[in-house]
Amino acid sequence: MIWVTQILNGVLLGGYYALLACGLSFMFGVMRIINLAHGDLAILSACLVFLIADTTGISPFVALIVALPVMAAIGWALQRWMLERSLRSGVLVPLLTTFGLAIVIENGLFEYFGADTRSLAPYIGDFAYDSWAITSNIYIGSLAALIFALAVVLLGGLKLFLSYTSLGRSIRATAEDPDTAALVGINTRAIYGIAAAIAVATAGLAGVFLAMRAVFTPYSGPEQLIFAFEAVVIGGIGSLSGTLIGGIVLGVAQTLGAQINPQGFLITGHVVFLAVLAGRLVIAGVRARGGLGALLARRP
Repeated sequence: MIWVTQILNGVLLGGYYALLACGLSFMFGVMRIINLAHGDLAILSACLVFLIADTTGISPFVALIVALPVMAAIGWALQRWMLERSLRSGVLVPLLTTFGLAIVIENGLFEYFGADTRSLAPYIGDFAYDSWAITSNIYIGSLAALIFALAVVLLGGLKLFLSYTSLGRSIRATAEDPDTAALVGINTRAIYGIAAAIAVATAGLAGVFLAMRAVFTPYSGPEQLIFAFEAVVIGGIGSLSGTLIGGIVLGVAQTLGAQINPQGFLITGHVVFLAVLAGRLVIAGVRARGGLGALLARRP
């Protein structure tokens, strides 16, 4: 029974990882940029909501009404004034740009908030610790279930948005071939700005829920980036449905690893990530050589 509980908790944890990885996957899928500041932008949003809740006393859920538009505006500005220019210089420059941005965010938050750990759990009351009874022996956290449901709704909503709205189809066209999209009248510059706004807003949403379910510091961003990147790679870079699957696989691996050994929480997740990455590299190598048949035919 304890293994069932751990797997269920792992699935719910995977919902958080999927929520966190959503923006990273979306930005890469549209703009082909790996945003190294993704985790730090999530922590920036957590700090913003913490500041609002601490100074006004309002619920963090209400503070999200303010924080998410601010994070979307930051994403749009990031694309318009930084990424747009760096993209003209090749693939490496946007990586360096977002890496530098991550350092600026971390140190800026440290200067303002200090190094103390903080959490939004005290501001949401008993909801941070409440649980629902599935059976007499299995319980799930109310907050964890909310985060999982939100991840499913967000990822599913984005897929529907991309498939059934004119703006979504414009984003897909720009992601496929920006030059051709521009020739048929799509404002690719505006599309990139909108995509960055969506990606950063979703990162901000994940950061706030991280602050509700755990503690954070100004330097928690890189760890969250690693989790998001692993979920994206496991599920397939640029795939929204794959992001959910990748998050669940990572979450289940971590909880089962912790059940085997208390130190296995992170190690097991990293091992699964490396195994999936190695498998993808092998498959890519086989395909590059013309398939398994062609590879076997070359053997002496």
